[in-house]
Amino acid sequence: MFLLKTEYFNKIYIIKGFITGILLSTFIYLSHFEIEIKIINTILGLAGIYFLLTIPKKALFYAGFFTGIFWCYWMAISLQYYGIAYIAPLLLLGIGLVFGIIFLLFAFIDKLSFRILMIFAFLFISPFGFNWLKLELLFVDSYISTTKLSFALILLAMYFVIKLKRAKALAIVPLLFTLNFGNGEFIDTTKAKIFMPQMNVDQNLKWQKEHFDSLIKENFHQIFEAIEQKYDLVVLPETAFTVALNRYPEINNMLLELSKEIDIITGALYVEDNKIYNASYHYSKEQVQIAQKVVLVPFGEKIPLPKLFVDLINDIFYNGAEDYTQADKPTDFNILGEKYRNAICYEGTTDTIYENLGDTRYMIMISNNAWFTPSIEPTLQHLLLKYYSKKYGVTIFHIANGSQNRVYRP
Repeated sequence: MFLLKTEYFNKIYIIKGFITGILLSTFIYLSHFEIEIKIINTILGLAGIYFLLTIPKKALFYAGFFTGIFWCYWMAISLQYYGIAYIAPLLLLGIGLVFGIIFLLFAFIDKLSFRILMIFAFLFISPFGFNWLKLELLFVDSYISTTKLSFALILLAMYFVIKLKRAKALAIVPLLFTLNFGNGEFIDTTKAKIFMPQMNVDQNLKWQKEHFDSLIKENFHQIFEAIEQKYDLVVLPETAFTVALNRYPEINNMLLELSKEIDIITGALYVEDNKIYNASYHYSKEQVQIAQKVVLVPFGEKIPLPKLFVDLINDIFYNGAEDYTQADKPTDFNILGEKYRNAICYEGTTDTIYENLGDTRYMIMISNNAWFTPSIEPTLQHLLLKYYSKKYGVTIFHIANGSQNRVYRP
């Protein structure tokens, strides 16, 4: 027992893991407080990778444990809206353990070359389908590119620093090929003039029946405001309408009527054949096109486990509710002759939604971040959208409830 305590709970390992977790997470919290100094993020990012490669094997578990919590603690905030806030400590512990074990596996074979290969392999892994802990993000607001090739060159540079005794300066060579000073954003103006109302509906109120009418009234107020200001398109956030619009003909017909004057995109539910979809509705010229969500949120909209466990979890924690159903492929909306890829919250931060873009240069992404505020979740989402906009050369119009609307340009 004493040996176990000495080997696995040595405070030196815990401290080194904690420091590594801080170095791998500080950029998120700096961005959260609108501190985006590229040289600081560059230094901290490189230091974090160096520590990840050099701390003792047993310290890696704590590095993963603290990194997982620093990046993902906000998941526990949403539990209050399901009436299961009491399991928040267990969820946080679970998050820490999952990433702690993953980081420990980086040194399954305790050699530097193996650790480098495992860390690079982690760039391609999404535990339980969740891909928000992306180490490339360390450099999204730095002087270093966020491509996987650049990350590989960083790992090579660190190998030189650690292994070469007299020629450590050679590490500069691969780092030079990672530098990205940027040429400023490319402004690609759309034909449509887009109205993006800033919505801040409290999640406590959003699904309560007594507030249904006032929420509907506010949605139509924003549409009328856009018409009055002569916009071409108005976009409302994810589940701005908290019902299946295809089952509410009165609201649906009102939106179709207004679409004579303006294009409308809004989030709502969609029900078909006893299946529930998280969807976007595009109303234009008295027609409606419905885009169902392609990538569901792990453990939020879909339980990524065998059906036996899915049914058990849904029965215990979600009163027997069924998972959402996902669509087979992304949907593009045509607005004034230009294509806009539809994305609903989480899927806008996955590679799947960017597949087969063709000549589509724009994305309309809607979110409801009120589930997780106040927290760093909107900040992490913001950094991910910066990353994906540049990776795929897409201009993203992000309209959210509970956090700031933004436009991301490649």
